[in-house]
Amino acid sequence: MKVLGRPVDRVDGRLKVTGGAKYAADHSVDRLAYGVPVVSTIARGRIRAIDSRRAEQQPGFLAILTRQNTPPVHETANDFGSWTKLGEARLLFADDQVYYAGQYLALVVADTHERAVAAAAAVEVTYDEELPVIDTEDALGNLLDPKFAFGPTEVFRGDVAKALAGAAHRIDQNYSTPIEHHNPMEPSATVAVWEGDELTLYDATQWVMGARNSVADMLKMPRENVHIVSEFVGGGFGCKGFIWPHQALAAVGARKVGRPVKLALTRRNMFAACGHRPATRQHVEIGADAQGRLLGIRHATIAQTSFVDDFTELCGVTTSFLYACPSVHVTHKLVRVNIATPTPMRAPGESPGMFAVESALDELAYLANIDPVELRLRNYAETDPESNLPFSGKHLRECYEVGRERIGWSNRNPAPRSMRDGGYLIGYGMATATYPAFRMPGAASVRLFAGGHVEVASATQDMGTGTYTTMTQVTAETLGISVDRIHAALGDSRLPPAPVSGGSMTTASVTPAVKAACEDAVSKLIRLAIDEPGSSFHKMPAQNIVAAEGRLRSANGKINESFDEVVRRLGRDQVTGESFVQPGDEQKKFSFHSFGAQFAKVRVDPDLGTVRVMQMVSVFDVGRVINAKTARSQAYSGVIQGIGMALMEQTVYDRRNGAIVSDSLADYLLPVNADIPEIDVTFLDIPDFNISSIGARGLGEITITGVAPAIANAVYHATGMRVRDLPITIESLMAWANNLS
Repeated sequence: MKVLGRPVDRVDGRLKVTGGAKYAADHSVDRLAYGVPVVSTIARGRIRAIDSRRAEQQPGFLAILTRQNTPPVHETANDFGSWTKLGEARLLFADDQVYYAGQYLALVVADTHERAVAAAAAVEVTYDEELPVIDTEDALGNLLDPKFAFGPTEVFRGDVAKALAGAAHRIDQNYSTPIEHHNPMEPSATVAVWEGDELTLYDATQWVMGARNSVADMLKMPRENVHIVSEFVGGGFGCKGFIWPHQALAAVGARKVGRPVKLALTRRNMFAACGHRPATRQHVEIGADAQGRLLGIRHATIAQTSFVDDFTELCGVTTSFLYACPSVHVTHKLVRVNIATPTPMRAPGESPGMFAVESALDELAYLANIDPVELRLRNYAETDPESNLPFSGKHLRECYEVGRERIGWSNRNPAPRSMRDGGYLIGYGMATATYPAFRMPGAASVRLFAGGHVEVASATQDMGTGTYTTMTQVTAETLGISVDRIHAALGDSRLPPAPVSGGSMTTASVTPAVKAACEDAVSKLIRLAIDEPGSSFHKMPAQNIVAAEGRLRSANGKINESFDEVVRRLGRDQVTGESFVQPGDEQKKFSFHSFGAQFAKVRVDPDLGTVRVMQMVSVFDVGRVINAKTARSQAYSGVIQGIGMALMEQTVYDRRNGAIVSDSLADYLLPVNADIPEIDVTFLDIPDFNISSIGARGLGEITITGVAPAIANAVYHATGMRVRDLPITIESLMAWANNLS
């Protein structure tokens, strides 16, 4: 490989650092008006009245949209089959009920943003308020079976009760994770522009095709009349994967006032109504024989959802296949709370689920007096124990070996609370990492221009992960031309369709389409060169023409022309190749997953209860790595987010009224540079050609999995205290401070 795998600089980097990259809220059009939502200040009740008289007297006021005057929006298919999905099933202004604090009640539109803010603040809403249900324990009396999930909600094999009863070693513990919010750097925003019956939305979305289809279906419009533009996205982590009320409001508001409308959410809006990772309670039972071989696992999850939709955090799905275990029972239940609808957040299900299972497995290792790495090796699954299919590619053993060598695992005294550095307690912990390797249908086009440059296009998205660059690299590798001659176009629903940038599926779905489009362009170029009388290759047998290094040459070497020279000789401006590729029978033959190992070294102050991560070592088997630099950046980001999950992140609600207490970046704690240690990342870089012609699996989400349990396990090794509730805060350790001294 001459280009693939290299640490190529981001091709969009210059635009970003010079301010040339336009994010959704950066788009400005003539006569632009501004929308500001009016949101509920209570979490449960009924709207008695919305009084907009004072708002209508404000300077610059243009309109207010409420349930009384907003045209109805319509249901969508709400699935992936037709590439549509709403963030929550309740439609905009569907009734006069309030289901959560921050719920959209109205939209005020004015001629400037400042005037819109002032007018919205002048709207008076009165309610019949009820006591909300906020905490899981308040809703446990009404457990629900999930109605919607991105996978199986129950897995059962073997005889778990018998296996646990006969176990020599048994763990039976409860674990919990809190509500977490995505908090991308770029808040969501939409600019809606109508031209006759056609609508353009400049939108911050992880799914331009899904956004187009969802908005069109909601407004009962032909899908081809809706145009979504999302050239740059400043992070998403899942919250921008589906359509939320603000996108429809911007479109309806723009039509109401007869001019374009920009609706840019505040950070507080982002906390209220763009999804979150729900709180979970997980009960894990593990039984093993005297040698530590797993006999049975029971993993039961209770997760929160809202009163207006079902979302299931599938914490137990990974449990069903991660280790060789003959008996497994996984269940999921939901409770409804007066909080907005959850949505996928980086490694949904896997992140909180693996905290519970990998913590429990660490407890089993200490109970059985077996090294935590060795315990996992003794239970290594050579094939998927749930599907009985071989893995498409699995090199987890190597991940364990590389990881424990690089962290210095052999220096670890296995006894808890046995290692010190001056007055600090030192601990080592580890956990497995895994995430499914998804692939969806995707399309691309490649144009070979007579001027010597190439354009590659697909309606995918770049959330900062480097999709512009990976598309460019695959094009350069396939055509044999330099990166600087290639322009990548994406983030536009009028381009060849591509799936959501979620589930770590973009690389596996789009890069094979790009490769196929390149090959189609070259194939068409050869056919045209043979058919056209003016061509140097006229009437030459196709098998005598070689395409390589951006050139066509005859087998005898007498004719050797660049692609652009051939295009010019044909009298054309360009030759276009197209592709649509999708998964095939391989999906029935293999189990597709990526794997890895996370190792953590921590330092605990026994007097203050503070935890500092001193070192993280992460080793991943994600197939071929397209770009060594952007892949490493993704790994860093996942590990950092995992550190936040372990030690800081939690959204706090006021149990009395459902208000979000930590709805700013001042109150919602995130890791900063001073919190982050040395992060040692290794990619095995072994192509998986069972998943695609490129051999690459996604890596955006696997990088967070296993981080939180590795840190929690390291805290136990350092202190002898087992923390089963995230995040691990000073408060949670202070109660033990006297015992730690």
